[in-house]
Amino acid sequence: MQQAQGVAGNEHTKVTVTILGQEYVVKGGESPEYVQMLAAYVDKKMRQIGQKYPHFPPVKIAILAALNIADELNKVQQDYATLVKLIQEERRA
Repeated sequence: MQQAQGVAGNEHTKVTVTILGQEYVVKGGESPEYVQMLAAYVDKKMRQIGQKYPHFPPVKIAILAALNIADELNKVQQDYATLVKLIQEERRA
């Protein structure tokens, strides 16, 4: 893991992660632990799809994993918006 100076002095971390057996170097402003956690989640999702559809090529597995993760995110965002609305209504009452 190496530190590199980003734009305007922001530090960026380079982290090597493994997803579906392939290594990737990810550069960003988040902690290495956070990046590793995200990569492990993506890897888990891709492996689940790969087990269900072992004949699919990795790129198709990646697309399906991305769609599944986007679906999860969308549902959480909808739940969050609903909760915010309920809290705002409760404050007005």
